[in-house]
Amino acid sequence: MVQVCLNGRRTAADGAAVPMSPRDLARSAAEAVAAGATSVHVHPKTPCGHDSLSPRVLAPALEAIRARVPVPVGVTTGAWAEPDPSARLARVRSWSVLPDFASVNWHEPGAEEVAGHLLSVGVDVEAGIWSGTGGARRFAASPLGPRVLRVLAEVTDPDPATAEASARELLAELGSAHGRPVLLHGEEGGTWPVLRLAGRLGLATRIGLEDTLLLPDGRRAVSNARLVAEARAGYGADACAGGGNSGAEQGS
Repeated sequence: MVQVCLNGRRTAADGAAVPMSPRDLARSAAEAVAAGATSVHVHPKTPCGHDSLSPRVLAPALEAIRARVPVPVGVTTGAWAEPDPSARLARVRSWSVLPDFASVNWHEPGAEEVAGHLLSVGVDVEAGIWSGTGGARRFAASPLGPRVLRVLAEVTDPDPATAEASARELLAELGSAHGRPVLLHGEEGGTWPVLRLAGRLGLATRIGLEDTLLLPDGRRAVSNARLVAEARAGYGADACAGGGNSGAEQGS
C-alpha cells in the first residue's frame, strides 16, 4: 500500500504544486491515484489556507475528492487545527460528511476521546505515533489499540543521515503495536530514506507534498503524482505490492 498525503500543513507559500482548494485537492488526488496511490490523506483548508476541522470545510473537500477517486479518503484530526481538546472533539462530532478514516496523533491531549468517537460512528482510525514523543507508550496501554485500522509510524527526524536509525528506533518502541498493520513514513530530508526502509521491511508507506517537496535527486516535485510514481518505480516496490504487513484497507 502507498498512501498519498496531498498537502499537510503546507500553505500557498510552499508553491503552486501544493493543492489547497477542494477542486485542486480532487485533481491532485485523481492524478496520484492514477499514478498508483491506494488511499488519500488530506488536510482540508479554509479559503485562507489554514487546516480546519470544521464540517463546512471538511465536507466540500471530501465530496470533491470522492467524486474523482475510488479509493479510501482520510483526514487529519491534528491538534494544530484545534488546540483545545474539548473543542476538537466537538468539531469531530459535528462532521456531517464522514471520511473513510482519520489520523489521530496519540501523543496529543484528547486523542483517546477523538479516536473513540470516530470508531463509534464507523470511521476507521490511523493511530499516529510520532518519534520523539510518548505516543508509542500511550498507544501500547490503550484499550482502543486493537480496534484501529493501522499504526501511522511518523518519523519526525528530517536528517537524511539519521532518519533510518530513528525509524528503526520508533519501530522497536512500537513492538507488536497491538498486532495492527504499520504504515511507516518520514518527512522532509528523512522522507526518502524512511520510504526505502519501509520498502525493504515490506511495510506500507506514504508519499506526497505533505512529507516532501523534493524528488529523490533533490529536484522540486511538480505534483503529488510525480512523487507517487517515483515511490512506486524505485523505492517502495514491496510496500506498494501489498502483502502480510502492507496495512491494506479494512472495511474503509
